[in-house]
Amino acid sequence: MTDSDENGAPRMLKGKSQAMVVCFVLGLGSLVSWNSMLTVGDYYYKVFPNYHPSRVLTIAYQPFALGTMIILAHNESRINTRMRIITGYTLFFVSTLLVLVLDLATSGRGGIGPFIGLCVLSSSFGFSDAIVQGGMVGDLSFMCPEFIQSFLAGDAASGALASALRLITKVGFEKSDNGLRKGAILFFAMSTFFEFLCIILYAIYFPNLPIVKYYRSKAALEGSKTVSADLAAAGIHNETNQQVMYPLVLVAMYNIMDLTSRYIPLIKCLKLESRKGLLIAVLSRFLLIPAFYFTAKYGDQGWMILLVSFLGLTNGYLTVCVLTVAPNGYKSPEQNALGNLLVLFLLGGIFAGVALDWLWLIGKSEGF
Repeated sequence: MTDSDENGAPRMLKGKSQAMVVCFVLGLGSLVSWNSMLTVGDYYYKVFPNYHPSRVLTIAYQPFALGTMIILAHNESRINTRMRIITGYTLFFVSTLLVLVLDLATSGRGGIGPFIGLCVLSSSFGFSDAIVQGGMVGDLSFMCPEFIQSFLAGDAASGALASALRLITKVGFEKSDNGLRKGAILFFAMSTFFEFLCIILYAIYFPNLPIVKYYRSKAALEGSKTVSADLAAAGIHNETNQQVMYPLVLVAMYNIMDLTSRYIPLIKCLKLESRKGLLIAVLSRFLLIPAFYFTAKYGDQGWMILLVSFLGLTNGYLTVCVLTVAPNGYKSPEQNALGNLLVLFLLGGIFAGVALDWLWLIGKSEGF
């Protein structure tokens, strides 16, 4: 009798640890470019002071991410998952490189032309995000839950990495000429490298790991039509220094807690596996809306940092629990489709948040 682990894979199969590391890097690459663009928002406010870059770039990003995800989720069973993901990372690589080229070509000058170009590239990030995230979650849904957990941890790590680098470059380049621009160039140079690394890892290294070959062969036997190619391949705005650091600290705390909490479900007794319990926990997060309102109105910065940290903690924990528990009990083709649907609704929630973000400007003469 073959000795198998709890996920049904023979224990003799090698490559699980390597696959988890690769999934972490792939998760990092799926959002590092967009997080870099968000984190250098103070630079873009300096270059484009009249165009409200942080909000406009996000609005340019989200509709493309959501619209593309709707189309891909509907056609999931007819799409070559391998080529979809490689295309997504390649588009990430090209778009990030073009952001760098755009800044170097214009020497960091503003104007409507460069800003429109930046908005187009932001839209391209949204398009790439939908291609990669839905494809990866769907692809990993019929493998062991640790792969999804590692991918989602990499997702969160991209934000934590961007925040950490932003704080370091803020201090390191603060007294140098064009310090903001140097930090932005460093960000996008690193992001370009990560995207190229993701292409190599997913296209060449990942499909040749024994455990990945096993899961994809199993999925093909269960009727999945999207893994044949895989098997073939394997044969915020600044005025004073304190005002600048406060939003950076908020973003950093959110990203750190988001990353940390994505490892909590690895402790079996702390992982929430009840579907009813997960639903209650997710719905209870709506209470954070009045909590943020009253904290912003009556609380001080310490309470806001605590609340943002709790937001990141619950976000990372529930994301991993939902995306690892939900596919259980379904066959491989259904798990792939469900992974795409979960990412679709995740992007839908993010898009709703971005749209409602503009409500904070009501009644503010200088809201931007």
